[in-house]
Amino acid sequence: MSSSKEQASISQVMCFLHEWDQGSKTVRSRMLNDFLAKNTGKTCPELELEFAQVASLFLARLTAWIRLTYMFGTCLDIQLRAVGVFLSANSSHQYMIEFLEVGGVLTLLEILGQDKLKEGDKTEALRLLQIIANAGQKYKELICESYGVKAVAECLAKSETEGTQESAAVLLESLAYGNPKYQNQVYKGLIALLTCTSPRAQQLVLQILLYISNLTLFVVAFPTVNPTVSYLLLFLLPAIELITELMQSEVRLALLRGLVAFLKPTKERNPKHKILEDPEVAKMTDSLPVLLQQAASAKTIRILAQTSEEMSKELLSLRVIHHLLYAMGNQEHADSQRQASLALEHFVRMYPVVEEHVCRAMGTRLFQSFMHNADVLHLNMDDIQADILRSNKVNISCGELTNLERHS
Repeated sequence: MSSSKEQASISQVMCFLHEWDQGSKTVRSRMLNDFLAKNTGKTCPELELEFAQVASLFLARLTAWIRLTYMFGTCLDIQLRAVGVFLSANSSHQYMIEFLEVGGVLTLLEILGQDKLKEGDKTEALRLLQIIANAGQKYKELICESYGVKAVAECLAKSETEGTQESAAVLLESLAYGNPKYQNQVYKGLIALLTCTSPRAQQLVLQILLYISNLTLFVVAFPTVNPTVSYLLLFLLPAIELITELMQSEVRLALLRGLVAFLKPTKERNPKHKILEDPEVAKMTDSLPVLLQQAASAKTIRILAQTSEEMSKELLSLRVIHHLLYAMGNQEHADSQRQASLALEHFVRMYPVVEEHVCRAMGTRLFQSFMHNADVLHLNMDDIQADILRSNKVNISCGELTNLERHS
């Protein structure tokens, strides 16, 4: 038979639940604040003791209220923090199951997609999703099965506050590890985010990619390696360490080819890959100017060539000089001209045979200006000179490249 103390505790909890059931928004808000003040940081046994072994009854009520009101933002911050007390409690496996069984993950993901909700509410929803993901592989799979990667990635791309963006990035990184079934899906989502318009989001994604230790898994995201890989990697310029790492992998040649190809873009639209077939992603990538790709490619080539003589020679074999001269003649984009000029200067000063070819292609006068100050050559270039560069036929022969090897 229950002791009088136990009976009093049960009676107190039943009164609490009755007050909740009958309470207005103001009353419930007060009750949640009291709950947070008294129970934050408690373990599962301590919560059960506080609620006379029926804490799940309050969790069920709390979850139901969130599902009914989250679209309006009604007390959402304290609602989510109260749920967090249950989910983060030690030995809270049963609370986790109960929350998930009533669609808790879907509710949290839907919160991320509500434009009218506060950023702080979304940050709290991301925190709860992180707690769930930390519970193990099957929970990460549940989030991914619920289209969680897409929801979190869109939240990261659209968010206007660093706190929310950082929480979204941490969750995506968490979903990428210990989750083999959906690992490639997460990688694809990260790479797609490189095309978003938020510099901070791009930076966070780059940081995640830099920590990817198994490059083979990274490459698996591209079943057919083609210039699209290079196209995506153009957005990794702030993280040249990652590009350098990838140069040691099986995608090296494809990346170099893609970078060279972007120096002389075709009239066709940007190449498409399965990762870009999503309408939202396609919309973002279509808006990226080809000229920016050209300038970024020239800059990347210069950095890579300066890093490794072996890479310089590989680029020469891909007719990089012809392509750089072409980009230098692109009067539609000054930065393309400047970046191509600086990259070409490296090759000219490095290899006499390149100097000979470039001098013939440019003509003595333009070449002298180029050697004097490659950085500003484009500012003094006339239409005829630009046309000469675009029409160049430079093609360093295999024999000349072989001689480079012999003199190394």
